[in-house]
Formats: sequence, structure tokens, C-alpha cells
Amino acid sequence: MQLDKQVSSVLEKNRQTHLVQFWEELSEPQQGQLQEQVGAIDFPLLQTLIQKRDRQESDDSQENKAQLATSPEQLIRLPQAAEERKIQQRAEELGKQLLQSGKVGAILVAGGQGSRLGFDAPKGMYPIGPISDRTLFQVLSEQLLARSRHAGVSIPYFIMTSEATHVPTMNFFESQNYFGLGKENVYFFQQASLPAIEDNSHRIFLADKGEVATSPDGHGGMLRALAAHGMIEVMQARGVEHLFYHQVDNPTTIVCDPILLGLHIEQESDLTTKVVAKESPEERMGVLVTINGKTEIIEYSDLPAEEAYRKDESGNHIFWAGNTAIHVFRREFIESLIGGELSLPFHIAHKIVPHVDISSGRQIIPDSPNGNKFEQFIFDALPHARVALVVEGDRNREFNPVKNAEGKDSPATSRAALQRIAAEWVQQAGGIIQENASLEISPLFALDSRELQAKLSENVSYSTDTILSE
Repeated sequence: MQLDKQVSSVLEKNRQTHLVQFWEELSEPQQGQLQEQVGAIDFPLLQTLIQKRDRQESDDSQENKAQLATSPEQLIRLPQAAEERKIQQRAEELGKQLLQSGKVGAILVAGGQGSRLGFDAPKGMYPIGPISDRTLFQVLSEQLLARSRHAGVSIPYFIMTSEATHVPTMNFFESQNYFGLGKENVYFFQQASLPAIEDNSHRIFLADKGEVATSPDGHGGMLRALAAHGMIEVMQARGVEHLFYHQVDNPTTIVCDPILLGLHIEQESDLTTKVVAKESPEERMGVLVTINGKTEIIEYSDLPAEEAYRKDESGNHIFWAGNTAIHVFRREFIESLIGGELSLPFHIAHKIVPHVDISSGRQIIPDSPNGNKFEQFIFDALPHARVALVVEGDRNREFNPVKNAEGKDSPATSRAALQRIAAEWVQQAGGIIQENASLEISPLFALDSRELQAKLSENVSYSTDTILSE
């Protein structure tokens, strides 16, 4: 097939004609796929990003930010005193009322592959149930279904995929009958991808002779993706005013947490963030801080080592509030951010990009970073919020992500956390778990220890591996 003249013209105008250098070697389906991929590239945006990269000079701006930072000011810590616990109880009732009103939706970020876990599929399909092997998708979806049943309304689930995970994720949900949520309540929308660029050059990499090298545009790309796929209109039509945002790798997230939702509306927050106390100053977590009266996140890679240990006048660490990537957004705040393509800044990552050498056609796998990828971070919305509430959560209960194949934040530690939480709930209900027995609790059986206590008889004993499910 012939290359479309308009596509050819755009490539010439943007000095990217090397992308079709191997056109004649491709089969017709490969040609069609490459032409479609090239036609989808946002060249004006890409040109802006390249110019931004070329203007950047090494400076100490991140170090200056850290020096100006204080612990977050708009903050609610874990309750210690009776009065603080009463505040949380009141917030929980407010959150439940908000859920019952039908004004809450949930956003799940599920664009990642399980490659770091040695798993060749979307990460959400990874089996995490310690006894049942329920997938991350199932654990989280069952939480949302249980929350919907408690509220007496269907809570819509907006699931952001990537180019790599979109079709497999949709097929998986269909094969699982949408985990009981109802097809009409699950909305898939795909984040955009951006081409990878050569270091010190304007040229886009070819991943293969018939494929442009691309990568997802970051979780901040959610804003553009919501707008591009009509999700804002869906939210408006369904009366959704607040969005609970979470990522697919943390099965112990309290999905649509009533306490967090209640505090969010009570404080009239635009963007509320759940944090947990870092285990040590050097832990690799972004931290919530206040800089010049605005809430921001400083990424661990941008926090100078000497600053990480800094304390305030009371002797408390300043950089303690680790980001869990759990947020609540006011929908109107999201809409205010969807103005221009660069409403959130793009960050430039220096990465290893495998590619085809355009002079020889050989596949190159570099041993050091050779290219630039561009992505947006959703937490860059924080300084734009009129109120950006920060709420501390219980790390052991709420933050047990699956990020690494082994060691810390691995499937093993996440499964162990699910077992530990189940055991704690049973013990609080007066039950007994015999030595060497494991327990797993489906959210459809109980969402918390109080609900479990209402269902279990005292002194119930478990001597074998047991799954409590509906």
C-alpha cells in the first residue's frame, strides 16, 4: 500500500521521515498499523516537549524546594485521643451518606504490565489471594461491589488502561462477568502514549521496523484521557461529584473509604490524599509537604539525602508523609484542570529505550539510558487545589503494594498482609486461628472487623486454610 500523502507531509514537516524508512520491507498489515500509529502522534505537543527538554539546564530548583518545605499543614493524623476518634466516626457517617447519595465514583489506574513480577499480562490479572489466588482486579472489584451493596446504589468504576493493557483488561472483565458490578457500571478508558525521543536529538525511536517506540504518558495523563473518551460527561450524567482514585497494585486499599470521603467533604477539599508514615528517611517514597502555603509532593529521587533527615523545631521529621497514590478528587476540580494540553507539567525521564538502528536495521538494546520518555504525574494537581487535605492512614492495614518480584513490596509481603489482616479481624471478633492455619476474607463477606464480628459466632476456631466468602 502507498503511504498516505498527508501522513508523509506531516513526517517531512516534523523531520521524522525515518519512521517510514523501512516501509517497503513491511507487509501490508504492518504498513497499515505503522501509518495508524504515526497518524495518532500529537506532533505539536511533542515539539513543545522537545523544546522544553532542550531549554532545561541543570539547576538546584529541587534542592531549593526541599529546603523550603515543611510538613503538610492541611493534615489530619491518625486518631490517638477519644475526641479524635469521634471526629473520624462522624466523618465515616458523612462518607456513608455521600455513598448512599450516588455522588461517588471510583477511578482505578491499571495501565501497568506485570513484567517486573515475571508475569506476562496486565498487573491487575496477577493472582494475589493467599489461598484463593483471586486476582488484584477481583480483590478490588469485590470491595467496590460490597461498598455498593452497603450504600444501596451502584458505584461506577472508571478503569484507566494503557495501550498494552486495554484489550486484555476489557476481555478479562468480560470473562469474569465484571465481578458482579454490572457491565453498565464499568467504564474503560485508555491513556495516551507518547513517542520516545533520542537523547540530544529530535528523532523518534523505532521499536521495530514497523512500530514506533512509545510509552504511556503517566498517571497524570488521566485528565486528558477522561476528556478524550467522554468520561466527564458520563460522570455528569450519573451525578458523580467525587472520585475515589487508587492504583491496581495495592489490594489492601480501602476502596471508597467512608472516613476519607467524609473528611474530604467536611473540609471542602478539592483533592484529598492518603499518606502513611515512612519507615525511614531514606525509604523510596514521594512525600507530601507544604511549600509556600501550597501542598506538594517531592519525589524521592528529587529529595537530597541531606534534606531527608531534616527535622522541625519539635524534633519531628519533616519528610515523613509517604504518598500512597490514594486520592479523592472533586469532579469540578478535575474539570478545571482539563483546560490545555499542558495543564499539568510533563516530566522528562532518562531511560533505556531498545530500538532499531535506522542505518543498519539491526535491533539495539542499550546498556545505559539513551532516550527520553515524557509523562505527567497526577499529584502535580495538588498546588492548584484550593484545599488539598492530607489524611494519615494505617500503613499496616492500607498500604501493602505489589511492586517488586521479591523482598519488600512483593507478592509475598502483600499476601502475608492479607492473611494478617484477616487473622486480626477474626481475633477481634473472638475467634481463634490454630497454628499453621491461614485465613482469607472476601470483601463480599466482610469489609471490616465490625462486619465480620456481626457474622461470626464467638470462639469459632479455624484449624485449616479457610476462605470466608459469600
